[in-house]
Amino acid sequence: MARVRYLGHEPVTVPELNGRTVEPDEVIEVPDERFEGYVCQAANWEPIEEPGSKKKTAARPQKDEG
Repeated sequence: MARVRYLGHEPVTVPELNGRTVEPDEVIEVPDERFEGYVCQAANWEPIEEPGSKKKTAARPQKDEG
């Protein structure tokens, strides 16, 4: 998931996020495939973390004892 910050001065309801209310200066997670739909509205949203930028840690393989 990508992250964006809401830059508006009033809370806003985001239907795409199940009608969630986002407060001014709040950072929210949005689906990677929708990231561009938010940041293209530069007056309202600021990119914080681009899609795919989170480092995922792989689980370590278990050692066989025997």
